[in-house]
Amino acid sequence: MRKLSVLVPVYNEEATVCELLSRVRRASVPLEKEIIVVDDGSTDGTAEILKGPLEPEIRVFFHGTNRGKGAAIRTALEHVAGDFVLIQDADLEYDPDDYGALLKPLLEGKADVSYGSRFLGSPHRVLLFWHYLANRGLTLAANVLYDVNLTDMGTCYKAFAADKIKAIPLRSDRWGIEAEITAKVCKAGLRIFEVPVSYSGRTYAEGKKITWTAALSYIGCLLKYRVLD
Repeated sequence: MRKLSVLVPVYNEEATVCELLSRVRRASVPLEKEIIVVDDGSTDGTAEILKGPLEPEIRVFFHGTNRGKGAAIRTALEHVAGDFVLIQDADLEYDPDDYGALLKPLLEGKADVSYGSRFLGSPHRVLLFWHYLANRGLTLAANVLYDVNLTDMGTCYKAFAADKIKAIPLRSDRWGIEAEITAKVCKAGLRIFEVPVSYSGRTYAEGKKITWTAALSYIGCLLKYRVLD
C-alpha cells in the first residue's frame, strides 16, 4: 500500500501539538500514514510532550537550538519513507480534514505538487488584513517571476510526490522555505494543482509567530532563486 509522510515542524506549540497529532492520525486518506515531527528547539513544554509516549506511526526528531521552519522541514525530509509528502504546521490553523482534497490531484496522477489555497472559496476566519494584502502581493510577485497563476504562494499546506520534492535541493532555514519551494517547483516545470482549504488563522495573542520580516525573506527567495538553483 502506498504511504503518506506527514511532516510536522514544531516550535513552542505545547498548547496545540497533542490535538494536532490526534487530528493528523484521524485524517481519512486511502494511504498508510507516517508522521515525522521535528521539534525545532522549543523552549516551552513542547519537547517534553514529544519525548513522552506516542503512537508507533509518529517519529520525533529534535533540534538542539531553534534553526527555523525550513531547517525543520529539511530534517524531516531526510527521514521520509512515503510515496507522498505533506507539510502540516502544528498550530491548528490548517485542518487535516482537508487532506483528501489536497491529495486527490496527486493520487489521480494529475499533479506533482498540490497547494491548499486559502483564497479559493472555503471557510476561513476573518483576520489580519495586512497579512492578506502582503500575501496577495507576494503571490503576484511569484506569478510574474515564474509565469504561473497561483492564488496563494504563502500557503503552508503543500503536498508533493515524494520523489519530486526530495530531488529539489532546499537551502532556506527559516520562513523563506515557502517561497523557495514555490520558486524551485516552478523552475523544475512540475505540475501544480491548487485546491481550496479551510483556514483558521491565529492572532499574535493566540500564538501566531510569523512577522513582517517573513515577507522580506519571501521576496528575497523569489528573486534569488529566479537566477540560482
